[in-house]
Amino acid sequence: MKRIINKKAIAKAFDRAATCYDNYSELQRLSGDTLLKLAPNCLGKLLLDAGCGTGWYSRIWRQYGKHVMALDLSFQMLKQAKKNNSANHYIVGDIDSLPIANSSIDIVWSNLVVQWSNDLNQVLSQFNKLLKPYGCLLFSTLSDGSLYELQFAWSYIDQYSHANKFLTKKEIFKICHDKNLKCQSQIIIMHFPNAISAMRSLKGIGATHIHKGRNSMLLTRNRLNLLETYWPRDEHGFRLSYHLIYGVTNL
Repeated sequence: MKRIINKKAIAKAFDRAATCYDNYSELQRLSGDTLLKLAPNCLGKLLLDAGCGTGWYSRIWRQYGKHVMALDLSFQMLKQAKKNNSANHYIVGDIDSLPIANSSIDIVWSNLVVQWSNDLNQVLSQFNKLLKPYGCLLFSTLSDGSLYELQFAWSYIDQYSHANKFLTKKEIFKICHDKNLKCQSQIIIMHFPNAISAMRSLKGIGATHIHKGRNSMLLTRNRLNLLETYWPRDEHGFRLSYHLIYGVTNL
């Protein structure tokens, strides 16, 4: 499914989140750690971290002995990655228009980034084109059902979209199958003490850009009370569900 996404707006959202990102990125750690466990025995040293953020996994791959190229749409995220001495090279770039030669990379790693692509099929094809023979692609993304609680609670207040739509599990698995990628799904449920902290977690990682635009009305005390009333919760707190898909080259 091809979409037209405002990449400048996305970059600005992640720019704003860059300095606090690591304080809120528990989901990204859980996802990335799972993806690492699924990694096949990837040979070669040159790795592209496509959507590196502050460079957490760039650093891990360097510790594994890889030569890492860290790429991100956000200049401020790259600035943080460089401050953290995460990679060997840093590139400001868009995963939908990669400034890298084909057949030049041994491993492409992309953790929770391709959901910001205009076209999943196209971006995975481009990742594969970057790979040398017997290279490895490893990615994770979100599927339909993610952030259900956020949209459910807001539905009692207005009719605007407060979360982006994601491809279905079936659609993502089909794309992966066509590209010789093994897929695995997982549901991660995060818990928060209240609704505002759940929303702040999204702001903290920069995931605030809504493709269809958002309601600009202020979050008043009355609206917040309504969110608290309708937000799904359990004995552990206010829930945010994430439906993840992992795709790995089938060697």
